[in-house]
Amino acid sequence: MHEIATLGVETELHRFFAAARLRASDYGEHYVALWDALDLASRGGKRVRPALVLAAYDGFGGTDHTLSTPVAVSFELLHTAFLIHDDVIDRDLSRRGMANIAGRFTERAIAHGAGTGQAEAWAATAAILAGDLALSEAHRALALLPVETTMRARLLDLLDRAVFVSAAGELADVTNTVSPVPLTIEQVIATLEHKTAIYSFEAPLQAGAVLAGAPEEAIDALGRFGRLIGVAFQLTDDLLGVFGDADTTGKSVLADLREGKQTALIAHAGATDRWPLIAPFLGKDDLTEPEAESVRTHLRECGALDTADALAREYAGRAVESLAVPLMPEDLRTTLTQLARSAVTRRK
Repeated sequence: MHEIATLGVETELHRFFAAARLRASDYGEHYVALWDALDLASRGGKRVRPALVLAAYDGFGGTDHTLSTPVAVSFELLHTAFLIHDDVIDRDLSRRGMANIAGRFTERAIAHGAGTGQAEAWAATAAILAGDLALSEAHRALALLPVETTMRARLLDLLDRAVFVSAAGELADVTNTVSPVPLTIEQVIATLEHKTAIYSFEAPLQAGAVLAGAPEEAIDALGRFGRLIGVAFQLTDDLLGVFGDADTTGKSVLADLREGKQTALIAHAGATDRWPLIAPFLGKDDLTEPEAESVRTHLRECGALDTADALAREYAGRAVESLAVPLMPEDLRTTLTQLARSAVTRRK
C-alpha cells in the first residue's frame, strides 16, 4: 500500500536522523549513540501509518507530497515513540529479534564498565529519552507545516488526541493485569481501541483526508473505519501473541501469558469451566513452554480461540461496511477493504 509514495517518507526520515546525529556530535559520543539507536528503532516496520496518511490524501485528490510527507513522517515517529516506551513498560531488551534501544544501551553500559544496576539505569534512561525525542519531532513536523493556521491546528488536534487516548489505553493495559477477575469482552475492546486503534488507524487516515480537504462525512467514515479495523488488527495481534509462530512474528508466544495480559481470549475463557485450569498460569513470571501449551489447549477447547478470531473478523467486516458512504473515493475504498482483509489473515 503506497510503497512508492512512502519512499519520500524514508528519505525524509533519513534526512532528519542525519541532521540530528550531526547536532548530537556537540554533546558527546553517548548522545550520538542514542540517535544511532533511535534511527535503527525507526526502521524495519511496515510503515502502515504513513501509508494510511498518503492513501487518504491521494484518495481525496491531494497532489502536494511536500505537505503530505511531513504528516506521514509525524505519525511514523509517533509510532516509533510509542514502541520505544512500550518496551520500557514491558522491560523488554529486544524487538523484532534484535536489541532495542534499552538492549543496545545495556550492552554499551557493560562495555563501559557499568554494574548491573547502572546498566539498567542506562537502558531505561536512553529508551525514555529516545521516545521523548521522537514524540517531540512528531509534533514539530506538524507545527512547521506551511499550511493555514486552522488546518495546522486541526492536524495537531488529531495528533494530540492520538497521544492523549493512547496514553489512557496503555495505562489501562498495564493496570488491568491485576484485575481479580477477567475483564469483559467490552472492556478488552475499549482498551484496544484506546491503546492502538486511534493512533495507528483513525488519526493517520483522518489527517490525510483533512489535509486533502475531504468532506466531513468522509472524514467521519474514515474515523469509524480506523477504530473498527484497529480493534480487528489488535485482536489478531493478541491471538498471534499466544498462538502465533515466534520465528514468523518475531514476538514471544509466552510474554502475554507471563504478563497476565487481559485479551479477548482471557475474557472468553474466564466465563467457562476451563478458567480454574488456566488462571494459575496467567501472570506466572516463569511460565514454561509446556505450561503455555497446556493453556493453549484449554483456550482452544473452551472456544476462546474461535470466539476471538470470529470477533476480529466481525470488526473487520464492520470496518468495510463503514466505508459505504457516497463521498468515499472508490480507489481508497478498495485499498482499505484489502487492508481489512489482511488485518485478520496475517501471520505476523
